[in-house]
Amino acid sequence: MSTLFTGISELVTNDPSYGGPLGVIPHAALVVEDGRIAWVGDRGRAPAADQARDLGGRAVLPGFVDSHAHLVFAGERSAEFAARMAGERYDGGGIATTVAATRAASDDELRTLLAERVAEMRAQGTTTIEVKSGYGLSVADEVRALRLAGEVTSETTYLGAHVVPPGADRDEYVRLVAGEMLTACAPYARWIDVFCEPGSAHAFDADQSRAILERGRDAGLGLRVHGNQLSYGPGVGLAVELGAASVDHCTYLTDADVDALAQGETVATLLPGVEFSTRHPYPDARRLLDAGATVALATDCNPGTCYTSSMPFVIALAVRELGMTVDEAVWAATAGSARALRREDVGTVRVGLAADLAVLDAPSRAFLAYRPGVPLASTLPH
Repeated sequence: MSTLFTGISELVTNDPSYGGPLGVIPHAALVVEDGRIAWVGDRGRAPAADQARDLGGRAVLPGFVDSHAHLVFAGERSAEFAARMAGERYDGGGIATTVAATRAASDDELRTLLAERVAEMRAQGTTTIEVKSGYGLSVADEVRALRLAGEVTSETTYLGAHVVPPGADRDEYVRLVAGEMLTACAPYARWIDVFCEPGSAHAFDADQSRAILERGRDAGLGLRVHGNQLSYGPGVGLAVELGAASVDHCTYLTDADVDALAQGETVATLLPGVEFSTRHPYPDARRLLDAGATVALATDCNPGTCYTSSMPFVIALAVRELGMTVDEAVWAATAGSARALRREDVGTVRVGLAADLAVLDAPSRAFLAYRPGVPLASTLPH
């Protein structure tokens, strides 16, 4: 069954062959057949289809790609958020609260919570989601988190190296994460991640992070890094050196970090919802973009430092606080985040790809930043 979608005010393709980085086609139409894009172009040249649907002058763009999210958890930390807003400092220690609640939850409870969060994301135009473990911190609980995550996405990330559990010996825990826990979790994961933040009492230094990432790479997992979130540090340099697909946060960057990202293949994934929720300084996207680095945007949806699932909100923050133009932010939330996952089949509108598309209840992509907080985006039904 084929469906012709007309009444598209503008179609963002991210295909430069249509002109410019976003490849915008004005007054567009597209044909979807059996869940895949069969044709795109000017509505005046649209072919016939089995049925037609008029979108009434709405903008269409690739579905958002959320390449950094922590969705397998129980409990909430609203009191911690309120305390930060009252002036208390965040140092990463609140994760232990979520670990306790997550360990105490049943599989069915976690599955229900996960499904609700994924549905919330999809209702806001997100079609591709990465999900990390990291709230189990034991072999059995990390395996469980990844097994459940694999029920909703193929982009699963093993994050046993989220923090050192309270009371654990740091060196012994690093050996566990890089050994028995990795062996058990690798069959359920595509990626391995580590919170490299030597200035934090809870995270991992450069040597520990390197050892964990190298063992993960040896196990066949792609590499990701939480880096340079709380202070200047080695995370970015380590990620680029090891060829990680993405280094996420990038809030504190030296000139050497920016140069490394510009010259390497590692994507800088910015998570401005975190700075909104922690009152840390926002990362400087303009500096990265002007240097030639590839920038992605993601939510970092998690219960402690950024409990939002809204990619449109992240885009609005990027435009307002990170120095990005609307077009740069839209590209970063779609094609940029696809690159952060090393995916060529999402983040772009192209014949043959799945029709993973977002529709805006607005005539232009600019409304994503122009009307922040308004539920404009949804996924295209087909």
